[in-house]
Amino acid sequence: MGRKITKIEAVTPMPKRKRVAAYARVSCGKDEMLHSLAAQVSFYSDLIQSRSDWEFAGVFADEAETGTKDSRPEFQRLIAKCQSGQVDMVITKSISRFARNTVTLLETVRDLKERGIDVYFEEQNIHTESADGELMLTILASYAQEESRSVSENCKWRYRNGFKEGKPSNYIRVYGYDYKNGRLTVIPEEAEVVRMIFTDYLGGMGRNAIMKKLTRLAVPTKTGGHWSESTVMSMLSNEKYIGDMMLQKGYVADHITKRIKPNRGELPMYYVEGTHEAIIDKETFEAVQAEIARRSALSHHPRTKTFSEFSGMIHCARCGANFCKKVNCSGTKYAKVTWACRTFTYRGKRECPAKRIPEDILKAKCAEVLGLAEYDLEAFKSQIAAITVPDDGVLIFEFQDHTHTTVMWENPSRRESWTDDMKAVARERAKEGHANG
Repeated sequence: MGRKITKIEAVTPMPKRKRVAAYARVSCGKDEMLHSLAAQVSFYSDLIQSRSDWEFAGVFADEAETGTKDSRPEFQRLIAKCQSGQVDMVITKSISRFARNTVTLLETVRDLKERGIDVYFEEQNIHTESADGELMLTILASYAQEESRSVSENCKWRYRNGFKEGKPSNYIRVYGYDYKNGRLTVIPEEAEVVRMIFTDYLGGMGRNAIMKKLTRLAVPTKTGGHWSESTVMSMLSNEKYIGDMMLQKGYVADHITKRIKPNRGELPMYYVEGTHEAIIDKETFEAVQAEIARRSALSHHPRTKTFSEFSGMIHCARCGANFCKKVNCSGTKYAKVTWACRTFTYRGKRECPAKRIPEDILKAKCAEVLGLAEYDLEAFKSQIAAITVPDDGVLIFEFQDHTHTTVMWENPSRRESWTDDMKAVARERAKEGHANG
């Protein structure tokens, strides 16, 4: 019997549609630039969706972000989508729109190329998947980076010449004022807060107490965040509140990071008087500066090291902050070491009511979970990874092997915690009080 042979026709697979995304960016938040960005987004959306062999994977657009920064949120979102395998090709207008930093550009392009993702630069007509793509990119990206440096230097020159003439930069943000068209104008409700801060400081309050008061009164900050001691201190020493301006307090270190460094004598500064309406009179401002100097001189005493094996190890589950070391009655024989939540310490009980933990109790509980008769530093370092405080009187110990143990603790009563020496001192003070009365 002969063999039967059946021919099975080949099936031509349907061509796979290429998933295409686009990236657009403008480095300025002006209206005309934002209009240009909107036009780019619209153009790329229409372009990708007009191709039957392409699948739309999104248009990612950053507003007012420089090409030298890695923190561009939409750029990072695009890269994450590429790395998760959701994009086959990226279109962008030019190399300078994608990145002006040669290293960042090449690292990004190479990473995408290894994943089989092509990047197409329209202006230069370069596909990174082509053989000569990387050579061209290296040359052109170096040019783009040099162009960025040149633009940065021109901006610096313009600003520094403006400073010599008493003109501020294009951007100023200071509590109490609005900045428009090169002028600072007073915001009445914020100005009242500024006056309160200066009055409270001269009245004896410290920057921490003022910070807590502002938080308690629910006074909004300029940026909508939390008040801090450093913010209060910078306000107390800001010459803008008396109607003057110190120009070039900081400067851009380099054109790649755009990081602003404080000017500590590297460049000249210019003090300009009477540039705008004052909120604080000069007599009050000078009195505050004198008080700042007086308190600073009083606080210049030798610091004792507060670092210990518990530093960075104790975490507050209520607010997420670490516990820090506190020493009461420092320098006396009654000195007591406790560990307190940083939020409670610097922002007050309203922000986090976590209870302090005496260090002697902490060490006793460490010995307990380690099965030791007394606390051992080396055993703690080698076996304990972290300590979490979920609530008052509760400690969760995490070991190096990722196991956990929960223990309870409580403070001894005040009477039990008093030593015979402490009781004797208290009796003597009481006798002196009766004698003086």
